[in-house]
Amino acid sequence: MSTVSACLTCGACCASYRVSFYWGEATGAPNGYVPSELTENFHPHLLCMQGTNQAEPRCVALEGEIGQRVGCRIYADRPSPCREFAAGDEEANPYCDKARAKYGLAPLIPVKNVA
Repeated sequence: MSTVSACLTCGACCASYRVSFYWGEATGAPNGYVPSELTENFHPHLLCMQGTNQAEPRCVALEGEIGQRVGCRIYADRPSPCREFAAGDEEANPYCDKARAKYGLAPLIPVKNVA
């Protein structure tokens, strides 16, 4: 059984949802870590990743082709919504399934459900 996350070939969530988070996570704040130059203002206290607040979202940090091979340029410094988003192969996540369906990808089966 492979231990490689499906996220390395998917990327659908990064091109399906707005990634908004508290401004204090950005490098412009004293303890921030998300590169401020990759964010935009969304609300007085929230930022979002550039490209995700569009009718057809795609995070500026996403590299590669969805469903083939993808990666996040700022993975170690990604914002909290990305850290908290469970891939469908980790646990059941209807938002993962919905994003994958948008790109013609089958839902993932959580590894813990595989015999």
